[in-house]
Amino acid sequence: MEQRIERHVVTLRDVAAASGVSVSTVSRVLDDRTPRSRSTTAERVRRVADELGYRRNVFASSLRRGETGTIGVLVPRLTDNVMAMMFEAIERTARARGYFAVVATCGDDPTDERSATDTLLDRNVDGVILATARLDDTLPASLRERGVSHALVLRTDGESPSALGDDEAGGYFAVRHLVDLGHRDIAVVTGPWFTSSARDRVRGARRALAEVGVDLTDDRVISTGYGIESGTEAGRALLAEPAARPTAIFAANDNLAIGVVSALAAAGLTVGADISIVGYNDIPLAATMPVPLTSVRVPFDQIAANAFDLLLDESSAGRITRTLPTLIPRSSTRALGPGGAR
Repeated sequence: MEQRIERHVVTLRDVAAASGVSVSTVSRVLDDRTPRSRSTTAERVRRVADELGYRRNVFASSLRRGETGTIGVLVPRLTDNVMAMMFEAIERTARARGYFAVVATCGDDPTDERSATDTLLDRNVDGVILATARLDDTLPASLRERGVSHALVLRTDGESPSALGDDEAGGYFAVRHLVDLGHRDIAVVTGPWFTSSARDRVRGARRALAEVGVDLTDDRVISTGYGIESGTEAGRALLAEPAARPTAIFAANDNLAIGVVSALAAAGLTVGADISIVGYNDIPLAATMPVPLTSVRVPFDQIAANAFDLLLDESSAGRITRTLPTLIPRSSTRALGPGGAR
């Protein structure tokens, strides 16, 4: 006759009894969503829990709190390297804090953005992180009015909790690097003007040029999409008149920079030797291009951690955190020769 073996499910109470502490202490120590304590008591509780084979029942604890342990993330598209990298950083942070992140895409249409957000909320996510915010966007205001926990990443509307890279500093670093190499005739290709990132990166570029007494004139700034095709079109426009072409281009996104590189190649020009180019975000492809791309590296993991802090903090309304990026010089930028010769 087959013998049936009953397995005892180890509870918080069992761990507490074996550790000599209260159940509430055990619960606090073993909660992955809180900072990990290094105290002697906490280390003992974790050791005992491991020895007894305790496994936290995430589903049950979420039900007790009225939560699902799930965070919704909205991005325009996952075919964009930057958005994919941002989601991966958020997912890593979520996992480390005992949450599960789900993603939805919406393109650039505000109606689709609202619909995708409602779809996430219909699935009872505990909050949403949006990488889609436009300066004219009504969705963040709607979430604030409805009391929905949310945070914005990479972009801000200036009011909702937002975790960003310091885009103005990044634009400054990019163009100051070119200025220090002797360039003064610098063009900027930036993203859609409805994004805070596009405007802030141009603002930083203007500041860097102003330090050496140069104006960044409107004809040297092209606002377009953030895709490679947009960069190619902008590059063609800047190269249309050989006598008037800039000596350097700051593309406020690596995809834009790749498009500009394509336009240079089609015009028979060499990146670095003929025109210096700086990108932004430092996607993995940047370092492996035929002429490695100088780029501004964005700290995605820190931005994700900041977004989670804002999302889970009920007192974070209106708070904006900005994390400093880093310029990574490579071969796509070179010093301008005497008399402006490349």
